[in-house]
Amino acid sequence: RFLEITKTIDMRQMQPQFLDSLESERERGITIKMAPVRMQYKEYILNMIDTPGHSDFSYEVSRALMAVEGAILLVDIMQGIQAQTLAKFYAAKKSGLKIIGAVNKVDLISDEESLNKRIKELADLIDCRPEEIYKISGKTGQGVEELLEAIIKKIPAPILSEIRISRALIFDSFYDDHKGIIASARVFDGEFNIGEDAYLIASDEKFKIKEIGHFSPRLKPIGKLLDGEIGYIATGLKDPEKIKIGDTIINLKSQISNLKSLALIGYDEPKPVVFVSFYSEESDQYDDLKKSFGRLKLNDSSLKFEADFNEVLGRGFKVGFLGKLHFEITAERLEKEFNIKVINSFPSVAYKIPQGENYKIIENPADLPDDIKEILEPMIKLEIITPNQYLGSILQLKEIFRMENIQTNSLGSEGRILITAKMPLAELISDFDDRLKSVSEGFASFNYELSGYQKGELEKMEILVAGAPVAGLIRVIPKKKLEYEARKMVEKLKNILPHQQFSQAIQAISGGRIVARETLPAMKKDVTGYLYGGDRTRKMKLWKKQKEGKKKLLSMANVRISADVFKKIIQ
Repeated sequence: RFLEITKTIDMRQMQPQFLDSLESERERGITIKMAPVRMQYKEYILNMIDTPGHSDFSYEVSRALMAVEGAILLVDIMQGIQAQTLAKFYAAKKSGLKIIGAVNKVDLISDEESLNKRIKELADLIDCRPEEIYKISGKTGQGVEELLEAIIKKIPAPILSEIRISRALIFDSFYDDHKGIIASARVFDGEFNIGEDAYLIASDEKFKIKEIGHFSPRLKPIGKLLDGEIGYIATGLKDPEKIKIGDTIINLKSQISNLKSLALIGYDEPKPVVFVSFYSEESDQYDDLKKSFGRLKLNDSSLKFEADFNEVLGRGFKVGFLGKLHFEITAERLEKEFNIKVINSFPSVAYKIPQGENYKIIENPADLPDDIKEILEPMIKLEIITPNQYLGSILQLKEIFRMENIQTNSLGSEGRILITAKMPLAELISDFDDRLKSVSEGFASFNYELSGYQKGELEKMEILVAGAPVAGLIRVIPKKKLEYEARKMVEKLKNILPHQQFSQAIQAISGGRIVARETLPAMKKDVTGYLYGGDRTRKMKLWKKQKEGKKKLLSMANVRISADVFKKIIQ
């Protein structure tokens, strides 16, 4: 609606979710990538950044908050304040931004009393009067222009610097085949012009500016970017490692001796918490997979990847993510944007084990010792907001997901409860979100943040097929769940693995003992089918010969699990 009112987009090109350009965003109905856009309204220039809401993409939001002066806290009137709403509000408040509250979808609610309760709840959070909360409808356009006017009236204009040095903060980047790496930047001092020499402080890299422009929201070249503006700078650089999100671009037209001292305050390095190994289904696509991850990292700086190898699947990459949804979206983008089909390992988290007086971080479960004496696992602080009637069902999840230190507080006047708890991160990346949606009928929302490490009662589980360990199926399991998970895995393998000429023992092993076992019987072949009548002795000789042959085969057995079978196991 903002794009429509400001005539930034021609009405013929207008479509719903215009700023959600990724296919995954449109399919899921969520924002994944922040999207900057410049709008002209009356005599004002407005630089807006649309940001995601999900916890896994908090890093996207933190970068956007550094580049702006204010924020609109938008709440769905039908759902009220969600756990993510609280997290984003506190982040914006910490950044010192002017916050404007607004409730959306007011056209769907006819009960005036419920509407006023939701508005008061948001007003109490922001610490303002209920009359200062804007009632809008993105569907009908009701109240949107009043909100646009409020932005101009309430959010301060950028404070222009008196420093003569031109500096800009990189908050995003992406790749163009012709222009190289393009940096999305907020100019804090001076100005930038096409053809000028520039310098990246953190990367210690010089380049000549190929093109400058702003987001309308498509790239629109202009002559220069001025202090206080948001736009893009085409660097011409081809190596993704040269551009670092949070880096400062300096204009080199002024002679400065100590450039490093001019760096703007960037962002904390994102710390991956979920690790998954990726392998391409086609063995000759390794280089394409590497290039794809490089391009994705330009657009998603929280992505971390390094080379990996699996005996079954060959060469691949171990990739670090900020959460389970982050991992799922990346896998989708690899297939849809780069046409690479991948097989991935089980998601894992980073554990700590004692090493001398310190602790060693283990990101791959295969690197853990078989007999774990002491292990620390990452913990999260979990916040769940739910209607009161689902409280009992949600509290029952504490045994399944090892939740502890549970506290409940009433939230607002609509019978909603805020549940806070401590929980291992490994539980979150299993099926916690699905189970929470199921027991709350979709009404509960959650947010989380890391809260350090804690000793855990955990075991390393390894899978053997015909006596040989299967790389990629090693997992770390809580002791309470070990037998259940082991039984589930061997039964699944028995149903998936193809039969061989010999019987295959499928075993789950932990700490040197067999926790669960299944036997996949050998293929059946009737070696006596061509015989008819006569003495039974001939048949018995053939059966004995077959049995000895299978015994010999078993001693030479080398079961190789194909990529297709491996993919079914992971699913």
